[in-house]
Amino acid sequence: MKFFYLIIGAVCIAVFLISASVYIIFFNNNGNGFSKCRAGQVAGNIGGSFSLINEDGIVVTDIDVIKRPSLIYFGYTFCPDICPLDTYRNAEAVTLLEEAGYDVTPIFITFDPVRDTPEVLKQFTDYMHPKMVGLTGSIDEIKKVAKKYRVYFKKQNTDDSENYLVDHTAFTYLVLPEIGFVDFFRRELTAEQLAEKVSCFIK
Repeated sequence: MKFFYLIIGAVCIAVFLISASVYIIFFNNNGNGFSKCRAGQVAGNIGGSFSLINEDGIVVTDIDVIKRPSLIYFGYTFCPDICPLDTYRNAEAVTLLEEAGYDVTPIFITFDPVRDTPEVLKQFTDYMHPKMVGLTGSIDEIKKVAKKYRVYFKKQNTDDSENYLVDHTAFTYLVLPEIGFVDFFRRELTAEQLAEKVSCFIK
């Protein structure tokens, strides 16, 4: 009888180990395999498909643009401080990742399509990084993309139609092709810290 219970116990342990292995594989394959790279939990669905205009004036979709790991930042070129600093930080991180053997695309989506024409975006992104992609569109199209990424922005009330500011959140989003959004990063990170975090996801 004791031998019988030992066999039953061994079978139960084997079943448990197999079930645990299946669970771990399933867990990882559903995107949570990135949990070791994240500082905290990411709640809900973030990101998604979009159709915008690139800096060459061509209508593109997310599939056209996100062909490799991409860092997406929402801002505007007339921003006096935050946007250029964050965008330059992202560009530096992409350069560091290149040096480490990782091919990452920096993407800049404007909140300000009136002033940020494709020509203005091209000048801005070419200055920041040769691989940077600038995207614009109608205000409604930009609002749709911002909503998907849970980005807040609002033009400040002013009578000046040329010199105005836009209030906005300032996060950088990492998106992987065929997977989608995997994490976001705060502006407090240095270029080195951002590159290190991004490389963890790519590995």
